[in-house]
Amino acid sequence: MNASSRSRRTSGVASAASGATEPKRPVVLCILDGWGHREERAHNAVALADTPVVDRLARTCPSSLLRTDGPFVGLPEGQFGNSEVGHMTLGAGRVVMQELPRIDAALADGTLAASTPFRRFVDGAGEGRGRVHVLGLLSPGGVHAHQRHLAAIVARLAEAGLESVLHLFFDGRDTAPSIADDCLERLRADLAGVGAWSIGSGAGRYYAMDRDRRWERVSPVYDAIVAGEGPRVADAEAGIARARAAGRTDEFVEPFVVEGYEGVAEGDALICVNFRADRVRQLMRALTMPDFDGFTRERVPRWSAAAGMTRYADDLDEVLITLFPPASLDAMLGEVIAACGGRQLRAAETEKYPHVTFFFNGGREEPFEGEERILVPSPKVATYDLQPEMSADALTDRVTEAIEGGDFTFVLVNYANPDMVGHTGDEDAARRAVETVDRCLGRLMEAVGRKGGRMLVTADHGNCEMMVDPKTGAPHTAHTLQPVDCRLVFADPALSLRDGGLADVAPTLLELLALDQPASMTGRSLLRRGDG
Repeated sequence: MNASSRSRRTSGVASAASGATEPKRPVVLCILDGWGHREERAHNAVALADTPVVDRLARTCPSSLLRTDGPFVGLPEGQFGNSEVGHMTLGAGRVVMQELPRIDAALADGTLAASTPFRRFVDGAGEGRGRVHVLGLLSPGGVHAHQRHLAAIVARLAEAGLESVLHLFFDGRDTAPSIADDCLERLRADLAGVGAWSIGSGAGRYYAMDRDRRWERVSPVYDAIVAGEGPRVADAEAGIARARAAGRTDEFVEPFVVEGYEGVAEGDALICVNFRADRVRQLMRALTMPDFDGFTRERVPRWSAAAGMTRYADDLDEVLITLFPPASLDAMLGEVIAACGGRQLRAAETEKYPHVTFFFNGGREEPFEGEERILVPSPKVATYDLQPEMSADALTDRVTEAIEGGDFTFVLVNYANPDMVGHTGDEDAARRAVETVDRCLGRLMEAVGRKGGRMLVTADHGNCEMMVDPKTGAPHTAHTLQPVDCRLVFADPALSLRDGGLADVAPTLLELLALDQPASMTGRSLLRRGDG
């Protein structure tokens, strides 16, 4: 394929498939989630691990670096990327404006307050008791939520004459581990002079934002919000102090109830300010769905109105007002492959399954035609440093079997270990996680090689390459601003890779598949031939 054909754009999905036949060799995109590139070796789990497979790829394969942060993935300058944003950008082949800057703009210019969804929610809350339960992550991390959004929503509700009761979730995962006191101080400063509001309850995100159906974590958060049941504290700061005395960081603050809060009353309203869907679905289903059966609910609220910042799930659309409906994304990579009649496989363990399906497909729940999926359960452990291998071996078993027994055009597989174990702050466990993934990558490569396929190995963002904060010396549990490696395996020797961003990956895959690139995919292929 020459340079002119590589840069060819077509107007839509149908024409993208024109004249193309299904490739007989699979093209595999392997995501090493949270595996970033950092030159410094100190507290770098990637550099310190024994990784013979990746080391061999670094010596022998075309390689480049990809940016995963800020404007490269539709986020503000200086904001690190995350798995949701990363996979959406990978699947879209273009930079998509993400929810964080979109909500920032709507709050700043008054668009949200004047919007039809917000007015519907305010009217419904006003027809009830005029009291709104505002829940969400109190965090400056900007991955699942941002605390400036929470403060702004409370202020807008106060302007409408509504009282707010806050139910705060503490981070410590996409931020430094123990900053909840600072976040509370900032919240109180932001809401100084704002009308009636109070804090009703609090909990670490480990409990409130579980996404793996560990209902024993979620149910005490539900009880604190709905019934006002749980350990009582004088104020939220006392709840944090109680956690510190027990040796708990923000993420693991056990649910507490602030004195004076007695639970939800009939006619109250509910709003969740998290903009990322995957970690609020469970709690929001428990709080709003009539047929919820994850655990026994002694009390079931009857909300006068209920809203979510963004669209959380198909079933929740029936009970929630969505303040920021999703932007429509067409010509995603999966759609282009489906339009040409290709078979594709998406595979991950539980923790990253939504990312290789829902997010990679641009917020689409249902599979595309010809799209098959493999879900391997993540291990049921309290934290993944206790089992850094996670389910990588079982996932590799399933994927290699599918590749060898199937006829797939495209395969997407995600290894969650570097990210999920990196979030624990346990450097030794992160090193073991990296070594596990390296071993599994070798097995995956063998299966792809036997089918005559090609692979692109990269990551969605960094994490475990920085396990200690260089400024504070404390454990570093958040994502990083580091670039990620991109390597082409089983490639034509004449090919090399240029540096770029995640938006350039889908166009690269389409070139490997000999499929035209839709005009809406504005990324550029990373492939270069010869000296070009």
